[in-house]
Amino acid sequence: MAKKSSILLNLAGIGPTKVKKIVECLSDLDDILKLKNSDFRNFSFLRKKDIDRIISLKNSTLLEDELKLIEKYKLKVIDLFDSNYPYYLKEISSPPLVLYTKGDINLLGKESVAIVGTRTPTSYGKEIAFDFSYKLGSLGVNIVSGLALGIDSSAHKGVLKAGGSTVAVLGSGLSYIYPRQNKRLAESIAKEGLLVSEYPVKTVPLASNFPRRNRIISGLSQGIVVIEAAQRSGALITANFALGQNREVFAVPGRISDFQSKGPNSLIKEGAKLVDSIEDILEEINLSMVEPKGSRLKVQD
Repeated sequence: MAKKSSILLNLAGIGPTKVKKIVECLSDLDDILKLKNSDFRNFSFLRKKDIDRIISLKNSTLLEDELKLIEKYKLKVIDLFDSNYPYYLKEISSPPLVLYTKGDINLLGKESVAIVGTRTPTSYGKEIAFDFSYKLGSLGVNIVSGLALGIDSSAHKGVLKAGGSTVAVLGSGLSYIYPRQNKRLAESIAKEGLLVSEYPVKTVPLASNFPRRNRIISGLSQGIVVIEAAQRSGALITANFALGQNREVFAVPGRISDFQSKGPNSLIKEGAKLVDSIEDILEEINLSMVEPKGSRLKVQD
């Protein structure tokens, strides 16, 4: 589990690159809690404002308050140096220093496919997201998405219906479920799957948080499927992260007259694999030998 020092440094906004340098200077990262203010001068790679934030937090009750909130909400927090930290996520260019989790933490190491798309899908888009997620979940593939309305919600619901597992990555702290309409869905995911956030427990869902959290959605997955998205959208940001992380990018084509189809159609033009069945996904990312899991309903082809 995460060290107190990792949680403190995350609260201070110190990124993983600088934290790794701190680790190189200390025998144990938790030693940072014992340092005198003057000792921070030895960390030449830290800016003055970094040091000021760390010292301010050390001298306040905010770290202890955060630890109490973690206990109150029954969360598990792992850091970049923990053996449970997901391998694929650790390999991206800017992995989260800590992950706040609620649910089955073992899912962080499971083979996964991300399904993302617009918050305002057509009935066709919702049907495809649910169907793909249901069928992949029935085969034991974990589904990762962002708990947003629309395609994300349909993907989470499909895999839960199949009795499979799903990970929802939030752009807020885990005490603040957003959107509120998905509170019951989030509760189901916490029981059957896993909620994940890099943000401190009480963080509100600022708009700037969501593009950043998308790198985690793709980072936890071997491939990402885009089902309906505008040309400029969070789903396309996730796809771009996936490309930068050397993940497979899949796109479900749509009618050229629908604005929701502009995103996936443009991805296909740029080289993303066109998919019209889960077999296209399984073959491309070598998951065709996944063992079927017991599902609550028989999958209809």
